[in-house]
Amino acid sequence: MEEVRGKKVLIRFEGERCIHSRGCVLGRPDVFVPNVEGEWIHPDAASPEAVAELAHGCPSGAISYERLDGGPQESAPKVNTVRVRENGPLALHAAIELEGQPPRFRATLCRCGLSKNKPFCDASHAAGGFVATGEVAAAKLEALTARDGTVVVKPQKDGPLQVEGNLEVVTGTGKTVAKTSKTWLCRCGHSATKPFCDGTHRKVGFVSG
Repeated sequence: MEEVRGKKVLIRFEGERCIHSRGCVLGRPDVFVPNVEGEWIHPDAASPEAVAELAHGCPSGAISYERLDGGPQESAPKVNTVRVRENGPLALHAAIELEGQPPRFRATLCRCGLSKNKPFCDASHAAGGFVATGEVAAAKLEALTARDGTVVVKPQKDGPLQVEGNLEVVTGTGKTVAKTSKTWLCRCGHSATKPFCDGTHRKVGFVSG
């Protein structure tokens, strides 16, 4: 964990959570300066509001912040979502409770089965040639009684991610394809019904580590 304190905002960076989506260095290369030796995070190069916006766009939660100017801190979304990234991980945005981890609002969870940092994505899907569409077929949609609240993620040993809580499954282009309060998401990379588990992890001998 890197922490860099500015005059009005503190930026935290968790390298092991980063999936290199590069929104930070492309969006504000003055705040996150790539390919330099030494200090590369500069909180005072932007307003606290701009830093917050940049962090909110980090799907993995590798970037977080603490406002020191009395401004609003990050809060849970009004609609919990898990976005299915094309050939990549599951990007979860909610008030997340994940076993053995501190509470967080953003996380990218491995769905290729190759990550060495399970249940989190470590970008191994790219090197491993994982192929899985982000445009999932829609199921029958029934309205949830609520769309926010805590989402509890329980990685099953050598099995899927058990997810409990109000959640909308969203494609890479933003289409909601499922609404659920309890589901099991594939993380072995072999389910025929991705992003949902179909039990294939048992046939392929998936080991969660």
